[in-house]
Amino acid sequence: MRIALSQLVAGTDPTANLALVEAGVSDAAARGARVVVFPEATMACFGIPLGPVAEPLDGPWAGAVRDLARRAGVVVVAGMFTPAADGRVTNTLLVTGPGLDDHYDKIHLFDAFGFTESKTVAPGTRPVTFDLDGVTLGVATCYDVRFPELFTTLAARGATATLLAASWGAGPGKRDQWELLVRARALDSTSWVLACGQADPETIGRRPIGAAPSGIGHSLAVSPLGEVRARLGADPGLLVADIDPDEVRTARAAVPVLANRRFTTTTPDDGAETL
Repeated sequence: MRIALSQLVAGTDPTANLALVEAGVSDAAARGARVVVFPEATMACFGIPLGPVAEPLDGPWAGAVRDLARRAGVVVVAGMFTPAADGRVTNTLLVTGPGLDDHYDKIHLFDAFGFTESKTVAPGTRPVTFDLDGVTLGVATCYDVRFPELFTTLAARGATATLLAASWGAGPGKRDQWELLVRARALDSTSWVLACGQADPETIGRRPIGAAPSGIGHSLAVSPLGEVRARLGADPGLLVADIDPDEVRTARAAVPVLANRRFTTTTPDDGAETL
């Protein structure tokens, strides 16, 4: 399966950001991708009040993305913000394409490195997988990458790849942490991990907004044995990777960490699960 990662710099205007999505979808479809992943906060970048830009899943922004996916015949995974019941917003990944419409609300909120996402964002509770062409794919968002349990849960539900959308915060050592964590989660789950981040805004002459996580780029595709197969730099760009589910089966036969797990945890929607 061919999966594209569209590394971009989202701005503050959701309408302008739709043009970036349209360009990324067109490019990915032209290169034969079945799925195109956009970063977290593609709808609007962090660092601005999110309440005024948040829209429901049946609103115009999500509707426009659905239309782009339908016309191109690809599945689009894109970060947006939806209103939450308590007055905050939800950090949502829209997953849409022909015959497919789902969403994932970010479970682990970025209350770290001096940023408190939970002040304005409500957490999700539901791990999400979807099936495409006989392959099961999971989704995750940014800070989720620091929590192995989510990735092993997705693998236990049949995912052979996890699509990770991010707007990674800059700072000393953060790029090293990003790559290390993505590779570690691939090894934990013996799954492909396709990690798409916001590009570094300074590469297009834009200053980050305050302390908000604005992105560092360096999207990457990692094999089930933790090998980096393809990567981008800090600039906007499109990474196209071909993933082979047979590599997952081979990795899980050689290193059966999922079968050998002995500890249990509790997932919000399912109760106790062996991890």
